[in-house]
Formats: sequence, C-alpha cells, structure tokens
Amino acid sequence: MNTKILMSASAIVLGAIGILLSFFPDEILEYTGASSVSFFQLILQLLGAGYLGFAMLNWMARGNLIGGIYSRPIAIGNLMHFIVAGLALLKTAYGSQGTTVVWVAAALFLVFAVLFAMVTFRHPLQSKEAVA
Repeated sequence: MNTKILMSASAIVLGAIGILLSFFPDEILEYTGASSVSFFQLILQLLGAGYLGFAMLNWMARGNLIGGIYSRPIAIGNLMHFIVAGLALLKTAYGSQGTTVVWVAAALFLVFAVLFAMVTFRHPLQSKEAVA
C-alpha cells in the first residue's frame, strides 16, 4: 500500500475539517440546529485546532516509511482517531440525527480506519512479489 497517498489524503481531509471548524463555528452550529453559545463556538474552534494539528502531522510524515514498527505512533494515532470518530458518526447516523452529511462522514472515517488498520498491522515492504 502506498502510504504517501493515504497520509496525504488524510491530511487534506483533516485539514479541511479543521479549517471549517476553526473559521466557521457559527455557521456549523446554525446548520446543526445547535445554539450559538460562545462556549460551543470555542469548543468547535479548539476541535478545529486539533484537526489542523493532526493534518500537519500527517502531511509532514507522508514521506516516512509507515507500517509494522515504522512510525507506529503516527499509524496508531490515526487508527484510533478514525475508528473512534467513525463509530461515533455511525452511531449518530443510525440515530434520529442521521443526515446525509453524517452518513458520508461516517463512511469516509471508517474507510480511513480500515486503511490505517492495514498500514498498522502489515509490514510496509510486504508485497505479493516478496511472498512468491
């Protein structure tokens, strides 16, 4: 698996989410129907900062050898994030708040979770030619 593509794609997705949460918390709260209390705006902006930080981590690590024991903290961090967030989104999607946006986000996060699981638990140089 080409981890450079995976790391770049996850960095772009997380960066886009981070920018939206950081710069448009009022609009997001209005779209979701939540109250636009300044505390909620702050929470969304802090979450956006975390997503931007994670995006930068993935972008800077995209050229590293990732998988198996190589860059394991980065792979495990991404795996845990995408599994937990994907399951939370899936739970919300099955609940009464399941909109198309939530379903798409859940599917995207769970696809990233599967891909990072493959990266985490496989040796990075393992290929079909090496096995044969």
